[in-house]
Amino acid sequence: MSRPQMLKLPEVLTEIGMSRAAFYRMRARGQAPKLIKLPNGQVRCRRRDLDAWWAKHEIAA
Repeated sequence: MSRPQMLKLPEVLTEIGMSRAAFYRMRARGQAPKLIKLPNGQVRCRRRDLDAWWAKHEIAA
């Protein structure tokens, strides 16, 4: 079983095209992808959580 791919916050911000401040405002409203806080204070996002967030926000054509 392989470990899930973990993205650093700057990688997430680049992918979604958002500033850190805007991301944290969205997170405060409960609308951001799920993050994991590491013991050293850094945060990561699982690739599957970011993909699920993208899928949830797709506009049906």
